[in-house]
Amino acid sequence: MIALPKGLQSYLNETGNIAAFAIRFFRQAFKKPFEFKELLRQCYLIGYKSLFLVIATGFIMGLVLTLQVRPTMIEFGAVSYMPQMVGIAIVREIGPVVTALICAGKIGSGIGAELGSMKVTEQIDAMEVSGTNPFKYLVVTRIWACTLMLPLLIIAADAIGLFGSFLIETTKGNVSLTLYFNQVFDALSFGDLLPATFKSFFFGFAIGLVGCYKGYTSGKGTEGVGRAANTAVVVASLLLFVLDFLAVLVADIIYEI
Repeated sequence: MIALPKGLQSYLNETGNIAAFAIRFFRQAFKKPFEFKELLRQCYLIGYKSLFLVIATGFIMGLVLTLQVRPTMIEFGAVSYMPQMVGIAIVREIGPVVTALICAGKIGSGIGAELGSMKVTEQIDAMEVSGTNPFKYLVVTRIWACTLMLPLLIIAADAIGLFGSFLIETTKGNVSLTLYFNQVFDALSFGDLLPATFKSFFFGFAIGLVGCYKGYTSGKGTEGVGRAANTAVVVASLLLFVLDFLAVLVADIIYEI
């Protein structure tokens, strides 16, 4: 029997462990008691506390995209299509992916470090001894909060990104706010909004799942906490690209049908 390389074995083991962790989440996510108070607290920490970073990123994203593309559009005589092009690019792909990557760095590492610290200091063991279900209280609430909050953060980033693009257009091309956004919404269709919104839920779920998994299974010591936070960002970012590819592939197949 041919033995698999150690790197491939480690990758497959990690994939299986994350899948088992996800199955455990779905088994407990809909069972009583529901930790609504902790869920609301996590929604505040994950959503509201990340809002400024997401808005700043979206605004700069709109400015840079417009400044980079506008000269090429002028060269081809298509500068009048700038609102349509920027709107489709931000809503379909750039907004969801960039915002998810920013959240993977902030939220994923934060969850991994927080749960890793609790694991190292034996707070999770203490919760089990006291009769509390630590998985339901710590993991389920954080994954749900990520899944629910990320689509809202992406919508905010898209809106601010389009506004940043408008500022460049109105400065260089004297375009009114009404005209700009009318052209943006005329270019967008239901087929653009649905896949982008749908995959944003999966992005949030992936960030929460990986962050909780890495923190909940963290090794002992401060080194284990640091490794949990670091690997949570790396694995979540890679998983986001995989999910984005699958979402685009499925959407393309549906359009062809």
